[in-house]
Amino acid sequence: MTKLKLGPLADDRPVKLAAEVPAAVHRDLVAYAAALAAETGGEPVAPEKLVAPMLERFMASDRGFARRRGGAKN
Repeated sequence: MTKLKLGPLADDRPVKLAAEVPAAVHRDLVAYAAALAAETGGEPVAPEKLVAPMLERFMASDRGFARRRGGAKN
């Protein structure tokens, strides 16, 4: 099995953010949650719980964004 890019999700205090995604993206998030649960041996998480870690990982891997931020993290 291919290793997923996300690992177990950290339990962090969230900030509420509302967003709409296409139905196909939602279906993929549900499928990703199931795959993540199978890989980590846990229960599937709600699809909306995947959005923040996916965005965080995407931004961390974006070299142009890192250069623009000056390499500084919060």
